[in-house]
Amino acid sequence: MDALTQLFHGFGAAILPMNLLFAAIGVLLGTAVGVLPGIGPALTVALLLPVTFQLDPGGSLIMFAGIYYGGMYGGSTTAILLNTPGEAASVVTALEGNRMARSGRGGPALATAALGSFVAALIATAGLAFLAPWLVKVAVRFGPWDYFGLMLIAFVTVSATFGSSPLRGLTSLALGLWLGLIGIDQLTGQTRLTFGVPNLFDGIEVTTLAVGLFAIGEALHVVSRHAFAPEKPIPIKGSVWMTRKDWGRSWKPWLRGAAIGFPIGALPAGGAEIPTFLSYTAERKLSRHPEEFGTGAIEGVAGPEAANNASAAGSLVPLLTLGLPTSATAAVMLAGFQQYNIQPGPLLFVQHADLVWALIASLFIANVMLLVLNLPLVGLWVQLLKIPMPWLYAGILVFATMGTIAANPSVVELLLLSGFGVLGFIMRRYDYPVAPVIVGLILGPMADSQLRRALQMSLGDPMVLFRHPGSAIMIVIAALALLAPFLFRGLAALRKEED
Repeated sequence: MDALTQLFHGFGAAILPMNLLFAAIGVLLGTAVGVLPGIGPALTVALLLPVTFQLDPGGSLIMFAGIYYGGMYGGSTTAILLNTPGEAASVVTALEGNRMARSGRGGPALATAALGSFVAALIATAGLAFLAPWLVKVAVRFGPWDYFGLMLIAFVTVSATFGSSPLRGLTSLALGLWLGLIGIDQLTGQTRLTFGVPNLFDGIEVTTLAVGLFAIGEALHVVSRHAFAPEKPIPIKGSVWMTRKDWGRSWKPWLRGAAIGFPIGALPAGGAEIPTFLSYTAERKLSRHPEEFGTGAIEGVAGPEAANNASAAGSLVPLLTLGLPTSATAAVMLAGFQQYNIQPGPLLFVQHADLVWALIASLFIANVMLLVLNLPLVGLWVQLLKIPMPWLYAGILVFATMGTIAANPSVVELLLLSGFGVLGFIMRRYDYPVAPVIVGLILGPMADSQLRRALQMSLGDPMVLFRHPGSAIMIVIAALALLAPFLFRGLAALRKEED
């Protein structure tokens, strides 16, 4: 009841005209930059930090939160229409959303993404307000062995779900894990696989890999087919709005995505990537139309987008209550707090209660602003599909390059972008899934550090992973999920021989 009272006081501060203006500016900027490949909310917040130094702390933090929410949605727009994720968390949305756009149903895909984002963010923000203390207690009890078990489940589900065979998925995952090892070792401080290139000391940027594999790789793939089968602008079929059938197939994935995204995003080592992949896998298993996955299933857009935005709100739980950022944007927001001599942590809700509750209340307001802003623009965004293909993909190459250079201006980064683009083209040519590469890069370093921490605490004894019930259960689940496809294929082959 105390949380509800504090939230009402927060709304009283959030609806002040100046704070509403800050929220509106943040939402507009976040959506705009989220649409551009390679430029995400983290970069935008970082660029605005010096500008907002003289502003009121509450107003500037409210604007940063609006940018965060807007950027998470904006990344889905180009993921759906152009197969170019603006954020790593939008990678899964591109899988089914772009297929829907190519079949002329880009409007319903954008609409279910907007509504799913609204529903999930509304639920998750309420969870942030009322369940944060309880979730923090659960998260604090997680040991490194538990995090490693969670990473294994994510690895297996991704490699088994994507691609024409589990072996191809595992091959792509292994490539991502190798890329994730590049850089300075987090535990020893030694460089690994950098080949003496100083630009690689910080590792491979997720946005560079995602933009290269998806945007550049897709553009090269289209160009390679253009001489034999010229691409034509994609016609828009039917209404740009959702039908009654679309609503019926979307509302359950919205709720399931919120249920998956918020608790994982609230974990200190959570993030938005794991729940989006888990949501996609869950929807593929539970769907009454599993044959549509890979050709444009609306559940494959609704669930991951809901999980994406729910985890965005969930990631504010460890940031505000423990001072632990679990995403790049949360890390920049932490710097925003610190520039006003405000330290997020257990005492934040006591020492700066008015500020933090106004921030939480403004998230509700920013969420409504996003819905009001983006739903009317669905028809406008869909018009991007009418642009002639040579112009469209030339523009994608320009924006992808500009975004990558703006985030990390160096020749090495540009060469990496080009190399990943060629890699994305080759993987498409030989039917290897690209999504597991992204997952390996993001989660590989986390799994590596958590496993080594667990071994350090047990003096090198690997059985520590099985002595704790949580990690043991997750490892068994991962093993069963990994072996099940091969066992089922073997049994099917035996039955054919017997017949």
